[in-house]
Amino acid sequence: MEFLQHHFVLGLGTGVVLGLVGIGFALLRLFATKGEVKRLKRHLADKLELEAEATNRLRQDLQELKQQNENLRIKVANLNQYPDKRIQRELEIYARAEKLMVSSSPGFPAVWEEAKRNAVNGLEQEETGKSLPRRVFNALLNRPGGKSSSGETFDGAS
Repeated sequence: MEFLQHHFVLGLGTGVVLGLVGIGFALLRLFATKGEVKRLKRHLADKLELEAEATNRLRQDLQELKQQNENLRIKVANLNQYPDKRIQRELEIYARAEKLMVSSSPGFPAVWEEAKRNAVNGLEQEETGKSLPRRVFNALLNRPGGKSSSGETFDGAS
């Protein structure tokens, strides 16, 4: 028992005990870190799964919207085949062009309004029988008719 009283043995014993305590703390920290890594892996897997589902849903929605867009494009193209719809579309184009010209050209509105008044007066004279319709003469002489009378009526009414 005397050797237990020796300073070297006391230092060695103290060092071993402190080393074992340090190793115990290191093992506890190692197990805690492994648990944290497992938790983070589960979290990452869940997040990737949710993002994959969201991406698939967005992809399906995009595909549906592309299909709807294509169907609407075909429907519009079919509707533009009808003469009435074609005339309405042409009228809409002219109305938009008129709005653009009126708002952007300084001298255009006065000239445009005068041209519309003349067209309306000419059309009213044709309708009341005071003059022969220009369409008849243009058709007989094979000349292009210029503007159609229905376009002039609409423009004059606006």
